[in-house]
Amino acid sequence: MTEHDLNDKTLPGAAPAAGLRPLAARPGPSPLVWLMLGVLILLALAVIFVLPGVVAEYELPLTPRAQVEQVQTPAAAAAPTLNPVSPFEEAQRARQRQEAQDVLASLLERQTALEDLQVSRWAQQAYDQALGFARAGDEAYRTQVFDQATQQYRHADTALAQLQDSVPQVLADALARGNAALEAGDATLATEAFSLALLLQPGATEAQSGLQRAQTLDQVNALLAQAQQQRSAGALEDARSTLEQALALDAAHAEARGRLDAVRQAISDIAFTRVMSSGFAALQTGDSDAAIAAFEQALVMRPGNPEAQEAITQTRDQLAVSRINAHRDAAQTHVAAEQWEAAVAEYDAALAIDAALVFAIDGRDYAAKRLQLDRLLQDAIEQPERLADTAVHAQAVQVYYTALALENPGPRLQQQLTQVEVLLARAQVPVDVQLLSDNLTEVTLYQVGVLGRFQSQTLSLKPGRYVAVGTRPGYRDVRTEFEVGFDNRSAPVTVACTEEIVAVNRR
Repeated sequence: MTEHDLNDKTLPGAAPAAGLRPLAARPGPSPLVWLMLGVLILLALAVIFVLPGVVAEYELPLTPRAQVEQVQTPAAAAAPTLNPVSPFEEAQRARQRQEAQDVLASLLERQTALEDLQVSRWAQQAYDQALGFARAGDEAYRTQVFDQATQQYRHADTALAQLQDSVPQVLADALARGNAALEAGDATLATEAFSLALLLQPGATEAQSGLQRAQTLDQVNALLAQAQQQRSAGALEDARSTLEQALALDAAHAEARGRLDAVRQAISDIAFTRVMSSGFAALQTGDSDAAIAAFEQALVMRPGNPEAQEAITQTRDQLAVSRINAHRDAAQTHVAAEQWEAAVAEYDAALAIDAALVFAIDGRDYAAKRLQLDRLLQDAIEQPERLADTAVHAQAVQVYYTALALENPGPRLQQQLTQVEVLLARAQVPVDVQLLSDNLTEVTLYQVGVLGRFQSQTLSLKPGRYVAVGTRPGYRDVRTEFEVGFDNRSAPVTVACTEEIVAVNRR
């Protein structure tokens, strides 16, 4: 199209205006106008095609938006949309974010409280596990998966709450460890335990006391060792003084208290024994006045002591020697007659007068052993059925051979040995026992073995107690205990399962 053609054209549908100059007659736009027009066109294109993508991808001030995955139906996916996140979804996301922040606030408060209690000293593993939940929540929060973040934060909050709830038990355990360490003499462990207890409960009386004791424990242990050496060397007075120093450092130290009591008792015993021995020595020489003075001194040392009182009585009563001799003669008579119980009584009576009588000590020991042997033999004779028990039979055999080895047995012992020998032999003679069943029950006889199914079976069993067990499918097991008599007779024994098991909740 030429300039002439342009000049001939008019607006469509409009009549040519009067006086309208031809285009060729108008002056042309300057180059600056064309340049500005081009820039405006480019800006318009940018607004139309570029700006929506930028707004969808960035939030002000141009920070990347979080990618939110949406599950779309095919129809929804096909529908074009300018904003993939709806206002409702944004509201839900904000609500979830706030919920996660609320749980996180509780979590952080608990974490601060536990760190003040130096939780890593007493629950490092559990604390690390709780922090692991929190870190997982952080990762979910960064990707704006707020429901998962809330869940992980809750796990961490619950774990930390459990740690807080465990503080009383941790405190009790620390106190227990501290006290045990004090008992064991371990100052380091005791200090550590009580320090932890004070951290968990500042001002706890027991922990403060324990820590003070732990600080002096090494000194106390050294004094205990020194006292032990002194006591072993026979320096009881020095040992007592050393133990008193230990208790001055730790009045609650049970071992030091016990050792001091023992040393004091040993000192008292030695002094008492020395005074009593001097009294008996005076009595042996016939110096009654000196003996009485010594026994009275012993009585002052231990008021009401029966030994000192008896010694005074013996000294004042010149008949004491006669009484002792009478008991000795009576005891010897009973020994000759194998009346062991009466002999023991006579020796006890002599020892009640003077506990240091050698003949009475030795005589009573022998008479007591013979009395025990006599009773065991007589029990076997009077209760032969007890020999059916394996343990009783073995004991009876041992008693028999012990008695058989005695020199110069009296008539009573010889008669007992003869009777027991016969009874022991009879106890080993098997007895025929008839077992009855229903030929349907599996029978097992303990001490013998599996007998299987049968109607009737006869076994030769030694006297004793037996247990038979029967089993049968669908029936309740039975257990039968029976005894094979010592008199070579035994009643038939029935072992059969007859009680059917009823099924429960049968449909």
